[in-house]
Amino acid sequence: MPRVKRGTHRRASRKKTLHQASGYFLTKSKLYRAAQEAVERGLKFAYTGRKQKKRTFRSLWIVRISAACKQNGISYSKFMHGMKLAGITLDRKVLADVALHDDAGFRMLTEKVKAAAPSAT
Repeated sequence: MPRVKRGTHRRASRKKTLHQASGYFLTKSKLYRAAQEAVERGLKFAYTGRKQKKRTFRSLWIVRISAACKQNGISYSKFMHGMKLAGITLDRKVLADVALHDDAGFRMLTEKVKAAAPSAT
């Protein structure tokens, strides 16, 4: 079996890691071993952060919809139940945008929901 020297591949992989670590504090951006640990840790946080971002945005949308619902005299849960009964299939992202930017449109939606679910008032 021939002898393999990993010169170029090793250099490229280390260079990539150090490039990812640029901007880190002190040795974490200069020395390979410290940089590798910092980059792996950072990538782990980035992965979980992408999942948390979805959660936080959904909760923000719910808060916005709930605030607009209260202004129109209906609770959030009754509004969402009425949406299902009325056959309106808008997701929370779109509903939050309508609630934030189009008061008349959201008021029209709440009227349709109240008509579809009489117990929603």
